[in-house]
Amino acid sequence: MSHACCSHGAAAEASPVVTPVPPMPAGTVYTCPMHPEIRQEGPGSCPKCGMALEPAMPSLDEDDGEVEAMARRFGLLLALTLPVFVVAMGPHLFGWMWPSPWDAVARWGEALLASVVVLWGGAPFFARGWRSLKPWSPNMYTLIALGTGVAWLYSVVALLLPQAFPPSMRNMHGQVDVYFESAAVIVTLVTLGDFLELRARRRTGAALRGLLGLVPKTARRVGADGREDDMPLDQLHVGDHLRVRPGEKVPADGTVIDGESHVDEAMLTGEATPVAKRAHDRLTGGTQNQHGALTMRVDHVGADTVLSRIVMMVAEAQRSRAPSQRIADKVAAWFVPGVVLVAALAFVAWWSFGPQPVFAHALVAAVSVLIIACPCALGLATPMSIMVASGRGAQAGVLFRDAAAIETLRDIDTLVFDKTGTLTEGKPALADVRTFGRERAEVLAYAAAVERPSEHPLAAAIVAAAETEGLAIPPVAGFRVMVGRGVAGRVDGHDVAVGNGRLMEDERVDAAAGRDVAEKWRAKGATAMYVAIDGRLAATLSLADPVKASTRPALDALHEAGVHLVMLTGDNAATAKAVAASLPIDDVHAGASPEDKANIVAQLKAEGRKVAMAGDGVNDAPALAKADIGIGMGNGSDIAIESASVTLLKGDLAGIARARSLSAATVKNIRQNLFFAFVYNAVGVPLAAGALYPVLGLTLSPMVAALAMSLSSVSVVGNALRLRTETIT
Repeated sequence: MSHACCSHGAAAEASPVVTPVPPMPAGTVYTCPMHPEIRQEGPGSCPKCGMALEPAMPSLDEDDGEVEAMARRFGLLLALTLPVFVVAMGPHLFGWMWPSPWDAVARWGEALLASVVVLWGGAPFFARGWRSLKPWSPNMYTLIALGTGVAWLYSVVALLLPQAFPPSMRNMHGQVDVYFESAAVIVTLVTLGDFLELRARRRTGAALRGLLGLVPKTARRVGADGREDDMPLDQLHVGDHLRVRPGEKVPADGTVIDGESHVDEAMLTGEATPVAKRAHDRLTGGTQNQHGALTMRVDHVGADTVLSRIVMMVAEAQRSRAPSQRIADKVAAWFVPGVVLVAALAFVAWWSFGPQPVFAHALVAAVSVLIIACPCALGLATPMSIMVASGRGAQAGVLFRDAAAIETLRDIDTLVFDKTGTLTEGKPALADVRTFGRERAEVLAYAAAVERPSEHPLAAAIVAAAETEGLAIPPVAGFRVMVGRGVAGRVDGHDVAVGNGRLMEDERVDAAAGRDVAEKWRAKGATAMYVAIDGRLAATLSLADPVKASTRPALDALHEAGVHLVMLTGDNAATAKAVAASLPIDDVHAGASPEDKANIVAQLKAEGRKVAMAGDGVNDAPALAKADIGIGMGNGSDIAIESASVTLLKGDLAGIARARSLSAATVKNIRQNLFFAFVYNAVGVPLAAGALYPVLGLTLSPMVAALAMSLSSVSVVGNALRLRTETIT
């Protein structure tokens, strides 16, 4: 992605002088920041761009020693280069000459020190430049290697065989000019750019390392005999029982089996209020237990935990290719050959029309063009903004699956969303039960039995009501899910179905007796469900799910931004309209099946709209996949989150406004970086070629070109880092 990428390789190849970076565990997968399709086990260089591969999964130990190694490497190169610079530039800056025989000693000393800098310090650049020629994928290392290599080789020949050069190539003192100082300064300045950029890139991963650092390094496992022992996290297994004491962090994802407490989940949801936890509630690794003691069962460890999945998702988003990157890719394909051509033309022009010594002027111009035109800033422009934006989004509870989602979200003009769990709390409670010919306790126990395997919030409400009333919930056999309609199964020898009116029709159950009361409940905004036992209506259930406090402000903000708001729900029309009546919703589609939802999204897209779909259930997955941007709620089902391009960890629509704001800021930042990179090269290359010489008599030294090239990359990185402090609302 940048010079910083080569710094890992540079540090590795400098092992005789600097402390090597601690190796990653065996089997670690590495990938290229610029070409994420390149993946291999162990470190190496990208065959396409020559950059050092980086671990695909971030690690807390990722930068241990690496920045320090680069700093020491730069310090050593600077110490070797300064004498070279003083020896070479002293006569030009102060007008004095080295007396004989010290002039010969100075030239040979300059040559020796500069050769160490170029051949040792520049070795990684030459290696990558050479590799770029094999698949013919010229890149910035091609230009760096070519520029410094030409300057150094010419100087070596001029030092060893001065008699081979004609009088036209000699200076006023009769000597052939050498450019050891240019080659050495270029290598040193490029290394400085590597160091500054590496340090800046480490800051872009601060959010991810912060997340990884939330999980404690040990857990307190409770054995079968009740004995408690502390052990490292990598020794935990699914099914282990852990004790989480007051004030401790939860070590892994799991379920509470005993105890009550409040857990601070701000790191996951951004919600400052601690969440009450008791038996059967889920716990997420990295969250902070408050005052009570909990015993939990481990459900997920390692890469399967929520925190690890979040980190991996953000890391993959940071490496993904943004649509705007295609512009830079198209330019880069022709850029390096074009720069070499310009350098050759500059050489010919100075050789043909330049002042004496013509060859020296021609060489300086050609090397300056090669160095200043390194496409570092161009290659960094988009990836750096995407990296920072992904980390910033993670801090704000917004996860982007890829760079395209970050860019596309700002263009959304229509937002489609589900009701339950998206507009509402997603934690409905059983409000009323009307039975028909059966005992209330029996109906509720049977309904809870078939709902227990379901992930739907309405199912959880029914199960919670039965448990609160102390009912014995029997096991279910032959459990079936009719997506968008309900569930069914066999309980104690009876066929039980729980769902909406469409399910009753499918099961050929006459639900007429319960329709009147169901309509009354729906008119008040409640959800009505039917329970059928052995093909006969047994009860109608009323479940109330309050609208989230954050829903109204979020929809108001989106509406004011010109976003068309559409509610899609599988619930009854009366319930849907009752909920929508108090909210700024433009269209309501009720009784929608998963296929209906996907078709409505497709229809909106066919009308030319840019559609985002927000949902949290299994029945939302087809529509999420069909939309231009699918937005999954972090409190929803796994399949809904997997189908989404954006995940809101807090699980409310306020996150969409934040995500859209971040998207707009990121695209603006990318455009600024691309503009800067293009303008830099558009101005820098002609200056290096000598465009101002006929007018002002000015030329550009290769050393100044190297400094400008490095600073351009650092400037792009600095601009991208501004996104870390961007206010998103």
